[in-house]
Amino acid sequence: MSSSKTKKQSKPKEIHLYVGTKKGGFLFRSDLKRKNWKITGPFFAGSEVTNLSRDARTGKVWAAVVNGWFGADLQVSTDGGKKWEKSNAGIGFAPERKLNVARVWKVTPDRDSRPDVLWCGVDPGGLFRSDNGGKDWYEVEGLTQHPTSDKWNAGGGGKMVHAILPDPWTAGRIYVGISAAGCFRSDDDGKTWAPYNKGVLADFQPNKFPEFGQCVHSMGMSPTQKDMLFQQNHCGVYSTEDGGANWIDRCKGLPSRFGFPMAVDKHEKQTIYVIPENGAERRYVCDAKLVVYRSTNGGAKWKKLTKGLPQENAYTQVLRHGMTTDPMDDTGVYFGTTVGELYYSRNGGDSWQAMATHLPPILAVNAYAV
Repeated sequence: MSSSKTKKQSKPKEIHLYVGTKKGGFLFRSDLKRKNWKITGPFFAGSEVTNLSRDARTGKVWAAVVNGWFGADLQVSTDGGKKWEKSNAGIGFAPERKLNVARVWKVTPDRDSRPDVLWCGVDPGGLFRSDNGGKDWYEVEGLTQHPTSDKWNAGGGGKMVHAILPDPWTAGRIYVGISAAGCFRSDDDGKTWAPYNKGVLADFQPNKFPEFGQCVHSMGMSPTQKDMLFQQNHCGVYSTEDGGANWIDRCKGLPSRFGFPMAVDKHEKQTIYVIPENGAERRYVCDAKLVVYRSTNGGAKWKKLTKGLPQENAYTQVLRHGMTTDPMDDTGVYFGTTVGELYYSRNGGDSWQAMATHLPPILAVNAYAV
């Protein structure tokens, strides 16, 4: 393993918002007041940037890129996006696997204690790991060649590992969300995996509550409560307080079970945000009104948040990685739509304003204090 050290963290001076779109990636920057924003980009203009994410341990920025002619690529920047370079040999399956990477979904840093360890999910149904800061990647075969994997199905966006959650409390434990296979957990640092989907509905399956085969849309972890996770599923919003062993249906008070994004407050134990849609067939926000729902108790009760958001003729949606929160004490919440609108709140969702309009369709939004 490389001996590189985690970059020493200083007091943040700015908020950086990385936005991936259908036609490139953008960086929005503001001081900590978050009132005025400067835009940089596009990076990889004309290519689909599935995700732009920053590793707070090292300062590296990772770009998951898909080009219509050249395919999927993974790029890294060490200077905030001024220069980019390919992640060495990149990510790919061994030739004997006879699989091609259709899309890289997101690079996820491991724990602070392991600054060289990174995880990356791809389509089709692949999880990769790097132990040397992204120079080299290898397939996590315990998951990608799991005994159930030949029965995983492709969701509307493909068969992808899109949520990766290393557990900060339990050494060796990591969760992934797969569409369409469900939540899987490893307790031995990725060597072996098991499905954790008890109580999660799959209404498109003959067996409505199968062991696996659910379609996770997004998944997050409580920042302060051990073993507590949340997910927005194809078939509802759920929480678990026992590491995924049992999931609780949290749809009461929401206008629909269907939606894609979920954002988790980085300080509050059980504060989450979702944006419901009117079902898998139509896939735009309910009643053509752009509404965010917030719960401060893990989904037991929901509050409707509309101030500053369009409440008529909003035929748009927010995709699975299109919503996030920042780490400020007065939580900032951000989301981007498929019609290129970028909204933000400086007060935990109580009111909203547009940061940008007329961007390409937004795929991913990630916020950091830098």
